[in-house]
Amino acid sequence: MSNALDYLIRARPEAMTAYFTFLKDAGSRLDPKTRNLISVITKVHAQTERGFKQYLRRALRQGCSGEEVIDALLMAFPALGLSKIVWATDIILAMDLPEFRLGQDTNAGDWHALMTTNDLQPGQTIRVDAGSRSVFIHRNGDGYRVYDSRCPHQTTDIPHLALDGNRLTCPKHKWVFDISTGACVGQGDAPLKQWPCKVEDGKLLARW
Repeated sequence: MSNALDYLIRARPEAMTAYFTFLKDAGSRLDPKTRNLISVITKVHAQTERGFKQYLRRALRQGCSGEEVIDALLMAFPALGLSKIVWATDIILAMDLPEFRLGQDTNAGDWHALMTTNDLQPGQTIRVDAGSRSVFIHRNGDGYRVYDSRCPHQTTDIPHLALDGNRLTCPKHKWVFDISTGACVGQGDAPLKQWPCKVEDGKLLARW
């Protein structure tokens, strides 16, 4: 939440509460995917990059596909214009989201070698850079879990210093995750993005 919005809520709680109640009720008869797509469009119209990333992530978590997001932007062309759609698309491409990759199965992706299995003992977690992406790897016995290092809230890249035992805390808005399961256990409402992984010839590979 911005400092200005926080100030308005504290200065005029009765007015701001009514405003947020209005927004919530105004979309109460829409299905979640439609509400989220409209929220994405409003952030593109305002060209608010942080808000756009946040609501785009939320829309994808709520089941919207990349194709549906693009269709929503194109359908809003009369209100947005080409320049704002291009602005949004540039941000989407920079985020490197699998849902927006062309020419391949977005559930497939490529396999990336991360480490040898001897590099991590049971119960341990490490952070690994793999090309343009960073991941947290947790070993539970003979099993492995690989998580995107970006917080699902606003795509903040969470550093290794944010890990305390099995608790990973995003430094920006204090979302807390259990690294052994990926579940959000404090502040937020969405889990870490988990990537498929496998062991081949003594190496751990993940797919994205």
